[in-house]
Amino acid sequence: MSRPLGPSRWLVAVPMALLAVATVYPLLFTANVAMKTRREYVLDRFSLTGTLRWDNLGTAWNSDGMGRYFLNSVIVVACAVALLLLIGSMAGFALAQVRFRGSSALALVCLVALFIPFQVIMVPLARIMADGGLIDTYPGLVLAYVAQFLPFTVFLMTSYYRAVPTELVDAARIDGNTLYGVYRRVMLPMGAPALLSVGILDALFCWNDVLISLLMMPSADHRTLMVGITALRGQYSADIPTFAAGVLIAGLPVLVTYLFLQRQIADGVTAGATKG
Repeated sequence: MSRPLGPSRWLVAVPMALLAVATVYPLLFTANVAMKTRREYVLDRFSLTGTLRWDNLGTAWNSDGMGRYFLNSVIVVACAVALLLLIGSMAGFALAQVRFRGSSALALVCLVALFIPFQVIMVPLARIMADGGLIDTYPGLVLAYVAQFLPFTVFLMTSYYRAVPTELVDAARIDGNTLYGVYRRVMLPMGAPALLSVGILDALFCWNDVLISLLMMPSADHRTLMVGITALRGQYSADIPTFAAGVLIAGLPVLVTYLFLQRQIADGVTAGATKG
């Protein structure tokens, strides 16, 4: 027989249960609205749908530009994550294992940058991108994502590489490897679990972004999926079920990624808390 929960466990179980309900309910509500007819939604938006209107998903997907928006998101997220992992792993290796003047100060700068909201750097970043002719281009949005999420990537990779014994680096140097050789042959394979975790988190951050994408890609042809969903709301202002179907389509890749890779995501979140 299972033992009943004690008072101390109830103090943890009840808030966690409320948090779970608050997290799951918006998803269930959106899915329910996406399956309703417009008439059902107007009459009672909170009731369970009587019929499953799968054609709402087709209407949202076939709306003007949704397929293009999806492709734009895939291209930008893939390029941004690749750059973030490459630069972040190199910087993390350098800050954690390479002895040079100013390494502690650079690590502190990366830590401080984590606490700077994007709204603070939004105007100067947009000005720099405009002067460089990068507004409304894939490279412009990719570089903006790298600038925003690189401190997070560097911080986690540095924390991970600090746990690697320095004897491994010294042995690789004695064998004749350059610093790049140590990074490519030793640190990169050893950092594969951390790279996977951080890559998943970076991909989720970039996929869910609206503000940076809206700033860097204002034209309709270059919108990402999340920005395209907001345009769908304007196009179907009276058809909330179609809008909810679009939101559901945009959220499905994130949901599937989390369901299958939740262990790696949790490892990525806790990687920066490990003591090297």
